[in-house]
Order: sequence, then structure tokens, then C-alpha cells
Amino acid sequence: MNKILIIDDDSGLCELLAEYLGAEGFQTEIAGDGASGAKMAISQNYDLIILDVMLPEISGFETLRNIRDEKATPIIMLTARGEEIDRIVGLEMGADDYLAKPFNPRELIARIKAVLRRAQNGNSEANAFKNNKTIIAGDVEMEISSRKVTCLNKNIELTSVEFTILKVLIQNAGNMVSRETLFKVALGRDSSVYDRSIDVHVSKLRKKLDCDSTGIERIKTVRSAGYLYIAGSQAASCCT
Repeated sequence: MNKILIIDDDSGLCELLAEYLGAEGFQTEIAGDGASGAKMAISQNYDLIILDVMLPEISGFETLRNIRDEKATPIIMLTARGEEIDRIVGLEMGADDYLAKPFNPRELIARIKAVLRRAQNGNSEANAFKNNKTIIAGDVEMEISSRKVTCLNKNIELTSVEFTILKVLIQNAGNMVSRETLFKVALGRDSSVYDRSIDVHVSKLRKKLDCDSTGIERIKTVRSAGYLYIAGSQAASCCT
């Protein structure tokens, strides 16, 4: 049974979510503010966290930052409908997905299952590569089992979504990967016209890979289509 922490000051919504998630087989715990929510998230082990942006005293963004300083637990943020900036900021700060209020509970369940599936696939992948398989593309190396990424021998800290995006791009170095493919592989859902989630994750990934001053363009945007990994020798190699 997956254990989910709900951090939201709307007690009515929390009770409804707990009831709905319980019926779907999830175990839930509730925190009504950011401070107690972050404390619970850090001190205990949860499979996923549902975090509201609009929290009293300590905002959802600050709560997210406090959690990310200690834990990599998958987080879905709840944002006000139409507040695209909240969604972008949340993704840039390390949230795995977002959902605008008001929302259909079925969509929340679908998002939760997709995020959990990605996390579980990541763990399975790590176990499957106990020989410490490494993917190399130019000056970037990815150790699959430890999920460690280095650029010019410098460690690069990536979220699970960023790691998956980079792995797919490097494995297809020299060939374009469509946005639709990245949505399905990294976010576990189909893309939509106004959903810029992948673009935000790629933008953040670019910044993290800007690890030298040579101006190397590692990830190129193919307008209205997808992304292309071009840095180094465009063919990625694998070694064990």
C-alpha cells in the first residue's frame, strides 16, 4: 500500500482526498500547514506528497524547497487554475507534476499512478543495472545504477524526471526525440497543447549542464517538434 502525505490547509478538501485515495487503496496522512508538512515529509518515508501552493505562513514553494533539501520523494503540487507561473516555478524547484484546482479526482489518481510508476521504474532500472552501467556522451557521463551524473567530472544533481529526460536524449544522441515521447517516458502521460511541463524540465536541465564556459550547446530545441542532444560526439556509448 502506497503511503501519501497531503499538505493542504483546506481541511474539507483533505478529508475528501483521504476518503477518495483510501478507496483507491492508498494510505494517507494529512498536514495542515507547511512547517508540519515539511517536518513529516523529512522525518518519515512517503511514496508521494501532494502539496498545495497556497499555504498560510510558510508557502508551498518554501515547503517544497525545505523538503527537497532533504528528500527526493515525488511531489505533485496543487495550484490555482490559470496561475501558470506557479506551475512553472514549482517544476523548476523540483516538483514532479502539478494539477490545477478545481480538479477531477480521477485525474489526480491518474497523475499519482503515473508519478509512482516513474519512481518505481527508476528503482527497478537501478536494480537491473547492478553492474554499474555507464552511458557516455562527450563530457557527460551517467551511471545508471547510482543515478549519478557528471559533466567534466563535476557531479550534477538531477531530479528523477530530469534524469529520465537526459537518459532518453543521450541514448538517442544525434536524433530528435519528440515532446510526445518525453511526455510519455518522463511524465507518464500524453502531451497537451498548453502543457509546458517538459519544456520547463528541459530548460532546468540545460542550466544544470552548463558546467563550463565553452558555450557548448548540448540540448537543441527542434521547434514545435522536440529536442536533440548534440554535444560531444553525437553517438552515445555504453560501458560496464
